[in-house]
Amino acid sequence: MPRQARLDTPGTLHHVMVRGIDGVSIFRDDQDRADFLSRIEHLVDTTGTKILAWVLMDNHVHLLLFSGPSGVAAFMRRLLTGYAIWFNRRYQRSGHLFQNRYKSIVCDEDIYLLELVRYIHLNPLRASVVKSVGELDRYRWSGHSVLVGKRDNAWQECECVLRQFSDKPKKAMRVYRQFVQEGADNGRRLDLVGGGLVRSMGGWSAVVSLRGKKEKMVYDARILGGGDFISSLLEDSERSIKRQISTGERGVLMNQVIKDVCHEEGITEKELRFGGQRKRVSRARARISYHLSRQMGVPMAEIARQVGVCTSAVAKAIQTMEAGGDK
Repeated sequence: MPRQARLDTPGTLHHVMVRGIDGVSIFRDDQDRADFLSRIEHLVDTTGTKILAWVLMDNHVHLLLFSGPSGVAAFMRRLLTGYAIWFNRRYQRSGHLFQNRYKSIVCDEDIYLLELVRYIHLNPLRASVVKSVGELDRYRWSGHSVLVGKRDNAWQECECVLRQFSDKPKKAMRVYRQFVQEGADNGRRLDLVGGGLVRSMGGWSAVVSLRGKKEKMVYDARILGGGDFISSLLEDSERSIKRQISTGERGVLMNQVIKDVCHEEGITEKELRFGGQRKRVSRARARISYHLSRQMGVPMAEIARQVGVCTSAVAKAIQTMEAGGDK
C-alpha cells in the first residue's frame, strides 16, 4: 500500500515521533543529545518552527511543534539528515540511523495541545529514567524542566503553553506542574500517538456506539482530532495539501505541472527529460522537482524519472529552491 503524503500546512500543530532503526540508540551519550538540541535551536531560528514540548529518549524522540512557513517536512529533513551524518562520522558507522520516515500527526490544538505536552514530558518517568516528577523537574533532556523554571531554553516556546494555565508566570508554572503530576499515573496514552477512527472518536466504546447508530465518521490516520476538525482540515487546506492526499489524479497532475513549467520556461518536455543543461532547462527541472516533492508528496525517485536526472540531482535542485530559488 502506498504511504500517505504528509499534511504539511504551515502553522499547524504536529506531534512528531522519530525512532532509531531496529530500535538502536540514536543517543549514546550527552554529547549526542547536546548536538541534536543545537541543531533544533539553529533550525528554529531559520525556519520559524515553534517547539512547545520535546523529549530525547535513548532510541526515540518526541516533538510537539507548530510548523513554520516552510512546513514540518523541511524542518525535519534538515534536522535528521544533519544529525545522522554527524552521528555516523562520530561512531564510524554507515547506513540509516532512523527508522523509515518520522511519524507526524496533525493535532487539534484546542483539544490536544496540553494533553500532548504532558504526555511527551512524562516519557522519562514512564520509562523509569527518572523516579518522580521531582526528578523530572531537573531532567535536562526534556522541555518540562524549562516550563517549571528550572532551566533556560531560548528556543522553546513556553508562553504558548503556560498562558493556558495563568497569565501570571509563577502561578502558570505551578499549575502546569500540578497538571503534569496528575497525569503521572495515566500510563501510556495510545489515544495520543496516532489518528484513526478510534482516536478521533475518543475511544473504542464510542466507535461501537457509532456503529450501532449506523452513522459514518470522518477519520484519517494522519490526524488526531474529531470528525469536524478532520473535515475542516481536509476541506480548508491549501491546494497543495489537497493534492497530497489525492492519489487517483496524481499522474495527471504531475504531467500538467511538467507541461505548464516547460511552457513558462520556453523549453520542450523532450529537452527536460533528456538531460538538457541549459539554464532554462535546469531552472524548469528545479521548479518541477520542488513542486512535485513539497506540494504533492511525490517521491524523489519518481521525480528523477520524470525530469531526466538522478535522485541526488533532484534533491540538490529542491535544496536550491528552498534556499531562495524561484518557486
